[in-house]
Amino acid sequence: MTAEQIETPAAHPIARSRRMEIDEQKISAMTLLGPALLAGPANVVMQLALPAVGYGVYESQVHSGNLYKHPVKRTRTTLTYLAVAAMGDAELRRRYRHAVNRSHAQVRSTASSPVKYNAFDPALQLWVAACLYRGWEDMVRLYGDPADITEEAYRQGAVMGTTLQMPPEMWPATRADFETYWNETVAGLEIDDVISSYLLSIVRFEFAAKPVSKILGPFSEAMSLGYLPPEFREKLGVTQSRRQARFFAVNNVLLRAATRAMPASWRHFPFNILIADVRWRMRTKRSLV
Repeated sequence: MTAEQIETPAAHPIARSRRMEIDEQKISAMTLLGPALLAGPANVVMQLALPAVGYGVYESQVHSGNLYKHPVKRTRTTLTYLAVAAMGDAELRRRYRHAVNRSHAQVRSTASSPVKYNAFDPALQLWVAACLYRGWEDMVRLYGDPADITEEAYRQGAVMGTTLQMPPEMWPATRADFETYWNETVAGLEIDDVISSYLLSIVRFEFAAKPVSKILGPFSEAMSLGYLPPEFREKLGVTQSRRQARFFAVNNVLLRAATRAMPASWRHFPFNILIADVRWRMRTKRSLV
């Protein structure tokens, strides 16, 4: 599926007439960040399952943001984007958007690319934002209070896209509209062998140094396959073994207990540290990404 084949969902009636107002105080309630770190590789698989997003990352000439060349930097900048979107104020999001724009300006397809893509394409940014929002819902269902999944929280989820260049009016009007958009898009996804191999290497931590990959790879794969919705596992051509399923279930019991016992401020770690890092970089005029 290409960017051109993604149908833009119906816009929220308020957003059609004026820009969506984002409530920073309520956005922070959308963070269950400790468990979200473990689910990160699975969410990356979901995002990159859309061919135009997958090839945009796979073929990117922005070497400073290449996971395999600079794994620590790429991880930091990705997590910082999430932190800024979820917990930053409007000015912080504006500054980070401008910094990301400079990198995204170089991410566009060439004549030899299998699919057409452009990192500024709002339809692609909508998909990435949708994956991040769906990931948040999954985290809440597993570790938080499902009652927090409300229409208001859903509307605040638009910030995951508007922190980039997605116009707020592109965000589906209601959670029901979101489900329609999500199901139709997922049904049309096709993951080819090139992107499949790339995604599995991320899940298995093959971008890290060999000793780290050998130790963390099996853990990451078991957790990622657990977090990954069945339809994505099928499209990726992988199955979750019984051993991996048991491992995932046991870890979830422990994570659920630990998360619910944490003080609220602890649940924001390490994103609160990353927000502080962004502010420090701004004060000292260092690069944000």
